Amino acid sequence: MASSPEYSSPKAAAAGDTPTANGGGVGNPPVELVLIHGLGSGAWSWYKVKCLLENSCGHKVTCLDLTSAGKDQTDPADVHTFAHYNKPLIDFLSSLPTNHKVILVGHSAGGLSLSDAINQFGCKKIKAAVFLAATMLKRGFHAPQDLKIGIPERFGGGKGDDKSSSVPAVNYEDQQQQSLLLCPLEDVVLSALLERPGPLPALASSKFEEGEDADKVPRIYIKTKYDNVLKPWQQEAMIEKWPPEDIYVMDSDHSPLLSNPIKLSGLLHKIALIYG
Repeated sequence: MASSPEYSSPKAAAAGDTPTANGGGVGNPPVELVLIHGLGSGAWSWYKVKCLLENSCGHKVTCLDLTSAGKDQTDPADVHTFAHYNKPLIDFLSSLPTNHKVILVGHSAGGLSLSDAINQFGCKKIKAAVFLAATMLKRGFHAPQDLKIGIPERFGGGKGDDKSSSVPAVNYEDQQQQSLLLCPLEDVVLSALLERPGPLPALASSKFEEGEDADKVPRIYIKTKYDNVLKPWQQEAMIEKWPPEDIYVMDSDHSPLLSNPIKLSGLLHKIALIYG
């Protein structure tokens, strides 16, 4: 268990964080990583990380669009439950061959998708779960405090008074000031073009039944030091509530998958070597 914000295990330190080809070298077979986007985003948001992990590290990478996100054409106003929203991930894991396991990586609200999967599948399908500036709550939102620490303040974290059926796509100026503060301008523009409304109430009402071996799945949290969306104090509160095995800190905004993909890919490669 991590004892300080800067902690990472001795195994992690030994593994290094520089991507190398062929899954880390001789004796390290490629690992499959499944990348889950945040609210309003899509599989497209992982394009830099997917390229680096596949071409520089030799891993297999799957990026999913959750219901009403990315290329999925479902109207977010028709997504009323978290189970509906997260169905693509649950279906994917259910379809995996016996004894085939993956590493899950969830960004932002994608952390809820990981918690759902951990409770449903445990170690049967999941080698490890990586929460990247993500909501990390074992059973979802069961108390007002969970809403306060698990939902970004700009979406009414802790207030529980959102009456809309979806959160509007974030505008260009807000992207620059919030989630993409340190990102290249072209990625800010790309995100403004591709982001879609997301079914916030369906996510805010998510509650999970605790699985038998939920705590047996290794969890890793990657904190983002300059996060204006899921604030550092919120990330710390969730870490304290459900302590992970490892914690890493990035000098990043909320979206290191776009602002610092090389460093992030290096961390994910390191995690794949340790837990894969």
